[in-house]
Amino acid sequence: MAQAQKIDPQPSVVAVSVSDRKGVVKENVPQVELVVDHGIKGDAHADGGHRQVSLLALESIDKMRAAGAEVKPGDFAENITTQGLAVDRLPVGTRVRLGRDAELTITQIGKACHQGCAIRELVGDCIMPREGVFAQVDRGGVVRPGDSIEVFHVPGGDSHRE
Repeated sequence: MAQAQKIDPQPSVVAVSVSDRKGVVKENVPQVELVVDHGIKGDAHADGGHRQVSLLALESIDKMRAAGAEVKPGDFAENITTQGLAVDRLPVGTRVRLGRDAELTITQIGKACHQGCAIRELVGDCIMPREGVFAQVDRGGVVRPGDSIEVFHVPGGDSHRE
């Protein structure tokens, strides 16, 4: 009997999250507006630097759940939680489209975790420094849970799926 082939789902947005200050878990919201060269409208991390938007894969959050942490999208202060896309394996310079309009360029993989991090205190570990990525907004638009994600440019390669 032939073995069934696993079909990867279309990468998608699972959750979008914002907070009014840095270093805390983010609140899941129905949609966010990405603003060119700024970030997510109304989010504490939107500042026009190279870390305008943060992304983390649901698969990374699931690793923490498997280790016993009761966590959900937004708990690691990520703005956009993805599914079906290994965001931590996308090289800097990768361009992605979220939904119909928004486009991002990956600018940084991981980060140093600051002292007194509320996320680390809440869950005992923070995967964002290892598996989160940061991006700048190249083209604005509204992003909602359920939106598709398309990797349309990877420097020196092709897209990376889980």
